[in-house]
Amino acid sequence: MTEQSPNDQFHASSFMQGHNAEYLEQLYAQYARDPSALDAAWVEFFKALGDSPGEAEAEAAGPSWARTDWPPIPGDDLTAALTGEYPAAAEAKEAGKKIAAKAEEKGVELTDAQIQRAVLDSIRALMIIRAYRIRGHLVADLDPLGMRDQTAHPELEPESYGFTDVDMDRPIFIDNVLGLQMASMRQIIEIVRRTYCGTFALQYMHISNPVEASWLKERIEGYGKEIAFTKNGRKAILNSMVEAEGFEKFLHVKYMGTKRFGLDGAESLIPAMEQIIKRGGALGVEEVIIGMPHRGRLSVLANVMQKPYRAIFNEFQGGSSKPEDVDGSGDVKYHLGASSDREFDGNSVHLSLTANPSHLEAVNPVVLGKVRAKQDQKNDAERVKVVAVLLHGDAAFAGQGVVAEGFGLSGLRGHRTGGTIHIIVNNQIGFTTAPHFSRSSPYPTDIALMVEAPIFHVNGDDPEAVVHAARVATEFRQKFHKDVVIDIFCYRRFGHNEGDEPMFTNPIMYNTIKTQKTTLQLYTDRLIRDGLMPEGEIDDMKTA
Repeated sequence: MTEQSPNDQFHASSFMQGHNAEYLEQLYAQYARDPSALDAAWVEFFKALGDSPGEAEAEAAGPSWARTDWPPIPGDDLTAALTGEYPAAAEAKEAGKKIAAKAEEKGVELTDAQIQRAVLDSIRALMIIRAYRIRGHLVADLDPLGMRDQTAHPELEPESYGFTDVDMDRPIFIDNVLGLQMASMRQIIEIVRRTYCGTFALQYMHISNPVEASWLKERIEGYGKEIAFTKNGRKAILNSMVEAEGFEKFLHVKYMGTKRFGLDGAESLIPAMEQIIKRGGALGVEEVIIGMPHRGRLSVLANVMQKPYRAIFNEFQGGSSKPEDVDGSGDVKYHLGASSDREFDGNSVHLSLTANPSHLEAVNPVVLGKVRAKQDQKNDAERVKVVAVLLHGDAAFAGQGVVAEGFGLSGLRGHRTGGTIHIIVNNQIGFTTAPHFSRSSPYPTDIALMVEAPIFHVNGDDPEAVVHAARVATEFRQKFHKDVVIDIFCYRRFGHNEGDEPMFTNPIMYNTIKTQKTTLQLYTDRLIRDGLMPEGEIDDMKTA
């Protein structure tokens, strides 16, 4: 016969087991702090243990060597973006005191319950504003063809934060976060959707530098900061669009079927590039060095570089743009470079378009090297006088390793150029391959997250949004000397090149494109609706 030890007997009969030890410790700690908070049976149980109050409190406090800062709980923006757990913004910390002070100023007395509800409204309002800053671009109106994935994002809905229809017009204290002291949830949603979910959508909450992120936020966010151009500004954009579309249409009719890699469907690139030159010139830029692929090169040569039309047409007929060069370059017209001077508002800027081979993105390091050399020649220590502008296709930007290499070197002492302005002509297709078959990331621009570059997503059928993005991007580059990315969602009206029939490989997309109005037609309709110009005057511009 074997004897059971007292421990074995206790283990067999007691409710205290290893798996509930943590719960018992919590109860014991609560007993040490406030015995009245426990059920009487537990109080009697712990009292029977015979521990003095000091011993009970010491036991509840845990070992003296335990770390109070472990495990770490990261609260940075990137972690919040990955987990979806958005902490209350810093603006919410003193909300209760500020609400009470505001009420006192107006001679209104608030109960603790009213203050608590007002604080809760403020915190939730700030949370939804923050959610739009981080994820608003995911539901923005960016695709001219309307073929973009429309996945619902409940974290952007007021209902997810406890607001119902009856709460939408209740005043909420937001302490100038959107430029307003008080705003209803309806007003807040209207402002953040206009700012982050329209045809212009800024992706910037991955930037860890608070000064850079704050500058971008203040530049675009808030009441009265919608995209707005003067009458002359809108006419200038219209004129650029007329020239860009007219040039492509002439080539399409005059040289039908000739390979030219036209800009049809992405004409808003032209006023955007002119805005970079104009705004850059006002901010100290003396020279812009451009690298770009085939698509749109002829339009850039004609409308941005102002290469004579007769020289371009001579190349279409097999001649050289420079007859005095007997041998010629031997290269096709959409590989050739050029240089010129443009003047805006009294500021002269020298433009240089670098020649490049068929291999996409191979021109990038050449452009960056030229920029660095020119900056050294000009003793440009701040790197604001010479700027690189690189144009990319969406598939090449995501797929070519030299793009990542350029980003990787962009901040190094021996390679930095003070930031490149990247423009992606996002045709939403690579040759004949759809994005979901060619990359794993939602955007082709996601490679730029590695250097925390701000990314301006814009709808190419809204030229004003595209020009606005170009202006803000140029200002950011000149102020912070970092890369910026402008992602223009557009399409190719005539396929990979004008000799292809894209209906064979992408029938759904090209059925949509067939019925799509041109960007110029959409913009002229808008200007006529706004009463800026009569229809006859716009027609005269097109035929001039």
